Amino acid sequence: MLNQYFTDLHIHVGMSQAGKWIKIPTSRRLTVCGILDEAVERKGMDIIGIIDALSPLVLGDLRALVDQGLLVPVSSGGYLYRDHLLVVLGAEIETKETNGGLAHTLVFLPDIETMTTFSNYMSQFIRNITLSSQNAHMPLKQLIQIASGFDALIIPAHVFTPHKSLYGVCCNRISHVLSDQDMGKLAAIELGLSADSSLADQISELTDFTFLSNSDAHSLDKIAREYNVFSLNTLSFEEIAKALSRKDNRQVIANYGLDPRLGKYHRTFCQECGFTPDTEDVPASKCPQCNSNTLTKGVWERITEIADHAKPHHPLHRPQYFYQIPLEFIPGIGKKVMTKLLAEFKTEMNIIHYATYETLSHIAGNKIADYIMKARTGTAAISAGGGGIYGRIKI
Repeated sequence: MLNQYFTDLHIHVGMSQAGKWIKIPTSRRLTVCGILDEAVERKGMDIIGIIDALSPLVLGDLRALVDQGLLVPVSSGGYLYRDHLLVVLGAEIETKETNGGLAHTLVFLPDIETMTTFSNYMSQFIRNITLSSQNAHMPLKQLIQIASGFDALIIPAHVFTPHKSLYGVCCNRISHVLSDQDMGKLAAIELGLSADSSLADQISELTDFTFLSNSDAHSLDKIAREYNVFSLNTLSFEEIAKALSRKDNRQVIANYGLDPRLGKYHRTFCQECGFTPDTEDVPASKCPQCNSNTLTKGVWERITEIADHAKPHHPLHRPQYFYQIPLEFIPGIGKKVMTKLLAEFKTEMNIIHYATYETLSHIAGNKIADYIMKARTGTAAISAGGGGIYGRIKI
């Protein structure tokens, strides 16, 4: 019988254990050790992806943990922390298409040795290999050719966001920049915070892909802001690869993500006056409120522009997408309330998914319990985000 695992495969490292920056700007607390402890003790995750393992600084920190016996290699790929958290190693690499559009892509490898070899190879293209998400000065097609030689899992990241993504700034169709053979080497598609399966399944070329909803965490608090549930036999890199390709009954059985309206790029936003449309009308190139040319096109508008299905066409393999509102978005949950909730329920996963209304109201009050229940059932009222500003729950 297969097991179910909470999985967030896109977590950045801000700083090395020695105090050198890797991802700027992020939190100083966002070290490898900080991530591992947060994922286990507070979030309740089962699988995480450390996404800056291309950096020799991160690789050094990971090796030290292996040497100390805190990370235990798994024979079929990945590392176990405290016996039950699987850590997989990834890199986020920036590519550039002929139209000048930049995109981020996630590349996952099974162990430190393979990632070290890959890092050494990529250092001839990347000017500062120690920093996160650096430009490889090549199109995605070339990166796929290189990474596939390492038997990597290759996943385009946050594909709809208006900055540094395939659909956002590079192309109307991935098939316009990749051959069928190259597209066949992609392991999955990461949706990003401002999109969901219903939006993505309006684009026919994505039908066969597994979708991922990851946090893209730039701080400890943001870990598991979005996540997936994997159905696997055991914890290993090889099992993850099977799930993404839906082999031997392994699969992603649920996506948990922000209601897209909470994403900071969901709707078009005017950088000049703050205008965001509150209807389904798609703004023109100029702001209808101040007539400026400073509109940042939202994910909703971009998908509306390029979709070839008027309504989502979900394939049979597509799991349900559950709207999750992270606890940090819930009005009234500050540090004191969070401490009380964690003392009772141990992890955020337990609070979000399993805590009863009665216990929540006893600890945090009726209003917060009401918000958590509305968030759990998808009935919370939301003001949409845009232009880099998150949406919010209406009070």
